[in-house]
Amino acid sequence: MDYTQLFIKFVLGVLTLIFQINVFGKTNIAPTTALDQLQNYVLGGIIGGVIYNSSISVLQFLLVLIVWTLVVFILKFAREHSNFIRSLIDGKPIQIIKDGQVLVKNCLKAGISANELMFKLRSQGIYSVDKVKNCIFEKNGQLTVIETDEKNVRFPLINDGQINQDVLESIDEDENWLKEEVKKAGFNDPSDIFLADFEDGHVSFTGYDRK
Repeated sequence: MDYTQLFIKFVLGVLTLIFQINVFGKTNIAPTTALDQLQNYVLGGIIGGVIYNSSISVLQFLLVLIVWTLVVFILKFAREHSNFIRSLIDGKPIQIIKDGQVLVKNCLKAGISANELMFKLRSQGIYSVDKVKNCIFEKNGQLTVIETDEKNVRFPLINDGQINQDVLESIDEDENWLKEEVKKAGFNDPSDIFLADFEDGHVSFTGYDRK
């Protein structure tokens, strides 16, 4: 075995991992989305599967790393600028309890059993679904629960310039109302908003231009 080539491949793999972490963000250290998981699995497979294969040259290995880095960049860019692509890659949060009623079809769609649902609720100190106003099965498998006596939603109205239609429906408002609120806050369009939270009947905006 050529240990020099092995060492070079190992160094290139580590450098690529460091590059992706620093350029694309550190979410793949503690993955919360399917893309983060995929990025880790594929990169690990590339490094682990190729590094010991002497028939693959250092140049070929480098080209594979470059191609995968470009693929990740394109997917992340598309995901951040399109709700459709984001839903396609990450999936969408699924509502499984509404106004104290379990939405069985959605539970089955999410692959969560009654036993698992109640366990997750109990872990948050909730022992009856009657006390749940809204329960969302998140993309990372966790539950976000809003109890019946809570007035505030726990989801942003706008994130990464994209309007969250489900949240608008939950507060009985529409897109035109939100756009008016955006203009009142001094912004031109929802795409100028990095994050918009709804609390106590008011919307707070954080724009991309804020340092």
